[in-house]
Amino acid sequence: MIISHAMRAVLAAATLTAVAAVSQQSEAPTGFDDLSNGMVDDSTHHADQDSFDEVESVADGLGPLYNAQSCRECHQNPTSGGPSQIAELRVGHRGPDGRFRNADIPIARGKVVISGRTLVNDRAICPSAAFPDSEIQERVPDSETIRTTRASLNLLGDGLVEAVADSTLLALGRHGQAVRVPIVEAPGTTGVGRFGWKDQQASLLSFSGDAYLNEMGITNRLFPDEVTTLCNTAPEPNNTPDSTGLEDIDRFARFMRATKAPARDTLLARAAPAKAGSALFDKIGCVTCHVRTLTTAAAGTAINGGTFTIPPALGDKTFHPFGDFLLHNVGTGDGIVMAMPEHYGRRVYQIKWKELSLDSIARTQNKVRTAPLWGVRLRPRLMHDQASVTLRDAVMRHAGEASGVTQRFRRLSRREQQAIITFLRSL
Repeated sequence: MIISHAMRAVLAAATLTAVAAVSQQSEAPTGFDDLSNGMVDDSTHHADQDSFDEVESVADGLGPLYNAQSCRECHQNPTSGGPSQIAELRVGHRGPDGRFRNADIPIARGKVVISGRTLVNDRAICPSAAFPDSEIQERVPDSETIRTTRASLNLLGDGLVEAVADSTLLALGRHGQAVRVPIVEAPGTTGVGRFGWKDQQASLLSFSGDAYLNEMGITNRLFPDEVTTLCNTAPEPNNTPDSTGLEDIDRFARFMRATKAPARDTLLARAAPAKAGSALFDKIGCVTCHVRTLTTAAAGTAINGGTFTIPPALGDKTFHPFGDFLLHNVGTGDGIVMAMPEHYGRRVYQIKWKELSLDSIARTQNKVRTAPLWGVRLRPRLMHDQASVTLRDAVMRHAGEASGVTQRFRRLSRREQQAIITFLRSL
C-alpha cells in the first residue's frame, strides 16, 4: 500500500498525540513512610493523620453505640490507614417475601429498637456512673438469622481509587457488578461505589461521615442523627468546624486522599518464582477481577457531584491495586444488603437520587467487592470474613463466578501453585 505524504503527516500527528497522552500519565507513589503523595505538604498530612489517630471520648460525642475510639484503631497496619485484624458484626433476616430485611436490635431491656442498620456495635458508653441503670448494649436476637463478620479495610491509596472515573469502572462491569450509590455531600447525585465490602460509598468524604457516626458514634454535618439518644449528653452535632473551617471528616478524607499506595515487596517480586507466579496469575484468569492496573481521571476533573476536583497529585496517575472494585459472587457472599438509612442518612428516601436503582442494590445480597491485593502480604487473615488464614486457602475458597479460575489453579502442578502464592506474597 502506498502512503501519501498527507497520510504520513496524519499518522505522525496521531502518534505524537498518543505519546503525549501517555507521557502525561505517571506512576503513583507508593510507600509506608507516612509522607504525603504530593496532594498536600507533609506538615498538613501529619496534622490530618493526628486527627485520624485521635482517641475520642464521651465528652467528644463518642457513642452512645460504637465500635472504636479512633479511625486508627481499625486501620493501622503497618501504619495509619492500613488494615487490621478488627472485624465488625453485621446481621439481618429475610422477610415473608424472602427478601433481605435490615436488623431490628432491641436495647434498654427491649424498650427501644435500633432499626435501619445491619451493623451491630460491639461497644456502648453505658451503664456508667452517670447512667448506672441504662442498658443499651446491642445484642443479636435469635430472629436475625443472617450473620457475618467483615474485616477492616486498607485505606492507603484510596485517593487514587476515588479519582478513577466512573466510566472506567463501568467498562469493567461486564465481569462484575458496578452499583451506583448516593454521594451524601451532594444530595441527588450518585457515583459508582468503590469503598466498603459492598461498594456502599463512592466518595471518601461520604465514607468518612458514615464511619464517624456508625463506627464511633460521632455525629457530623453529613450524618447528624444519633443511632440512639440514650445516655447521650454531648452537644449535637458532636463534631463542628475548627478555626480553619474544617470538620474532622474533612481531615479524614484529605488524609486518605494524600496517602501513598501500598508498596510491594520489591525484593521478593524480583525473584524468579514470583515472576513465574505473576505470569500464571494472568494465565489462569485471576487478573479478570484482580485487575492489575488502573489510571485515574485527569487533574482538574470535578467528581462527587462537583464537590471535589482531582488535584495534580491524583490526576493522570497509574496505580496497581490488583482489584476491579466491583461486586462479585465468588461463593463467599454473606447474604446482607447495604442498609440505606445507615449509609446515607435517615432522610435518604426523601431525596431523589439520580440513577439510583434499589433493585440493583438488592442484587448485591450474595456479592462482595473484589479484595484489592495490594498489601495482601500484610494480612494474616484473608477474605471479607477473615475465615481464611493462608493464601492457598483463600484461593481455593473461590467459587461461583471464580469457579473456572479455581479449577485451573487446582490443575496446576504443586510447583506452579506455589509460584502463584509466592507472587501474592510479594504484593
